[in-house]
This record gives sequence, structure tokens and C-alpha cells, in this order.
Amino acid sequence: MKVFFKVLVAIQLCVFLSLISNAQDTTLVRIETKDGNEYLGTIVSENDQTIVLKTETLGEIFIQKMNIKHREVINAKQIVKGQVWFENPQSTRYFWAPNGYGLKKGEGYYQNIYVFWNQFSVGITDNFSLGGGILPLFLLGGGPTPIFITPKVSIPISKDKWNLGAGALIGTVLGEDFGSFGIVYGLSTFGSPDRNLTIGLGYGFFDGEWAERPLINVSGMIRASKRMYFLTENYYINAGGEGGAVLGIGGRWLIKRASIDAIIAIPVGSGFDTTILFPLIGFVLPFGNSK
Repeated sequence: MKVFFKVLVAIQLCVFLSLISNAQDTTLVRIETKDGNEYLGTIVSENDQTIVLKTETLGEIFIQKMNIKHREVINAKQIVKGQVWFENPQSTRYFWAPNGYGLKKGEGYYQNIYVFWNQFSVGITDNFSLGGGILPLFLLGGGPTPIFITPKVSIPISKDKWNLGAGALIGTVLGEDFGSFGIVYGLSTFGSPDRNLTIGLGYGFFDGEWAERPLINVSGMIRASKRMYFLTENYYINAGGEGGAVLGIGGRWLIKRASIDAIIAIPVGSGFDTTILFPLIGFVLPFGNSK
């Protein structure tokens, strides 16, 4: 009986080691070379100078390490319809509104909307980011220039399913004699970085006076393809007993590491007798350790 158990344990150990070996052998790696080519496969062997990569279409190829620009391990979830879908490089925000996901330490991005909206943000820790921005209206004949900062805290409740966030936009206007303006908000995001819905609540303030009623935000994001997302960003506010909303629908197109966002804003409410469409276009460039 003891011999039987020893043999059984030995068989289980061999199977376990085989599974580990197979898992290691089938780890997908994406390699981008300095000449712009990309290769996806498993590493057969490597030394200080060369990597032997087994690809599906080209078989085994030899790549000199000195020619490698970027190398990363690919999660199996990133393979969709035979293509590598990169992780969402702009998972922390919609067109303008933030969500519950946060920048990792060292990640950052710069956003520009119609030249005049200039904003950046960088991850100080994995759960706290800090940013700032400027509207350089001084370019238009020396007008007053708004500047602002944007601290944000992100709290993951359930990985890739539920995130909480809180933050603020706090600004002032250079060249004007008044205190500050901005908004303090809290929000909850349901879903993954590629497919989610956010519900947020914020209170605005201006020159020491707080709004009596909150601003409500409902935004969403759905990935449609390797490089395209559908976005919706919507706001509702009740001021002075009259409610009004701004509805927004648009998309995001990934171009390498950067992205172009475009959205149509539609104001609705008792003060609008006709439908007005405001097209908005933004450009976002990640920096630092951004994916």
C-alpha cells in the first residue's frame, strides 16, 4: 500500500511539473523591433544577444536583442479574434469626465481639446493621481487665464468589476480678483476597463459659494474593436428649480499609444427650443510608464 501511494504521488508530481512546463512554453510574448515590425509568439530560447521566437505564421525566427524596441508578455484575454487587443491606455476617463479607475504609479497623460484645454495627470501611487491644467486665454489679446489642479483617489472594490473614486477640480483665474472655482465629486464605476458604466455626483463652487444642488454624471465606455471605443458622457443639473442636461455620444480611436476622442454634445432642457449640436475633439498622449 505504501508503494502504491508513493507511485501515485510521483505521478501527480510529474503531471504538475508537466503542466508548469507547458504553461511556461505557451506564454505569449509580443516583440516590437526598432524597424517597426511586430512579432507574436512563444520564446523557444534566448541568450544575452538573441531570442528565438516561435510564431504561428513564420515559424521560428531569430531576433537580435539590440534590435528590440519593446517586449511584453500578452495575457490570453488580450487575444480577440486572432488579434492582440492592447490594454486600454485611457481607462481612467471618458471624454472629459473621470471614472473609478486610476493611473498606476508613474503613468500619466496629456490631454488637449481644441488647443485651449490643456490638462495633464500623473499617478503618484497606484491609488492617487495628481494633475493640473491651463486655458491659455492670454493668447487671445491678453485675456484672463484659468488654471486648475485635479487630485483624484481611486479605490478598487472588486478587480475589473467595481471601482470607487473621489476627487476635485480646483482652479482660479490669473488676472482676476476672486477666490476659486471648481467641483468636488464622488463616483462609482461598474465593469472592466474596456466596458463600464460610471455614476457620479458632484458639487460645484465659485468664489466661495457652493451650489445648492449636485451635478449628476452618467458615463459609459464600450470597446468595439482593437482600436475603437464607443463613449457616452451625460450631465444633469437642477439650478433655480429648472433642470437641464447635456447629452454626449462619441468615440475614441487609438493611434499607437495616443488616442483621438470625438464627441457630440447636445444640450437639452426648457431653455432650448431647438436641438443644438456641439462637436468636441480631443487628443490624448500617454507618457511615463503608460501602457
